[in-house]
Amino acid sequence: MAFVKATRKQMRLRLAIAAPAGGGKTFTSLFIACQLSDKVAVIDTERGSASIYSDEFSFDVKELQSFSPKSYVDAIKEAEEAGFEVIVIDSLTHAWAGSGGVLEMKDKAADKQRTKNDFTAWRDVTPEHNALVEAMLQSKCHVIVTMRTKTEYSMEKSTEGKTVVKRIGMAPVQREGLEYEFGIVLDMDTDNTATVSKTRARREPLLEMNNVIKLPGLQLSDAIKRWLGKGEEMMTPLQAQEIDDLLEEKAI
Repeated sequence: MAFVKATRKQMRLRLAIAAPAGGGKTFTSLFIACQLSDKVAVIDTERGSASIYSDEFSFDVKELQSFSPKSYVDAIKEAEEAGFEVIVIDSLTHAWAGSGGVLEMKDKAADKQRTKNDFTAWRDVTPEHNALVEAMLQSKCHVIVTMRTKTEYSMEKSTEGKTVVKRIGMAPVQREGLEYEFGIVLDMDTDNTATVSKTRARREPLLEMNNVIKLPGLQLSDAIKRWLGKGEEMMTPLQAQEIDDLLEEKAI
């Protein structure tokens, strides 16, 4: 295939919102999702927490009972095939640290081995985690995920030469570095203030790196829509699915 002139195309949102309990990640994700489309699907692992807001937002929900990566992948495919335009995953943390999630899968894989070798166990489990990441990034839909955060510490030497524990911030409960797979990452605190910690949204002042957004709402969603909407028009998820179905029929 020959090289062709690069052109800017409209994009699907890949947004991660990381916050501690009470940080507003569920509400904010639903607000942004419903500003993007009226066809919103929520993959809920938080025991119905998203449905608390069903009197404020219109969306369909699927509550996962197993938090294996495959359960998430199957739910994403189901939402795509049903014609939804936005998928909210609340939360992605359970795919890592929840019942049936990656860490539990790794422990079970290690337990089956005589040597209890974590390296070998990760070799077996990592492909399933990677399949989930690929499903999110390649989805025909906008994808918004939430992640719980935990306090992160480091061991440092004081001026007196003593070893001290220093708090260095909040980290998402997920595989290290996963947040960098997303186009925009927002870190929220218990005051419902968002900080842009990762961004590809150039020329959108509100979405610049380290920008602080208090009570993110309509101004934020409008900035996201402007950024996504620049460039050549793209197909809707339903149109893309219809083409995939036709190609599959021809292949048969």
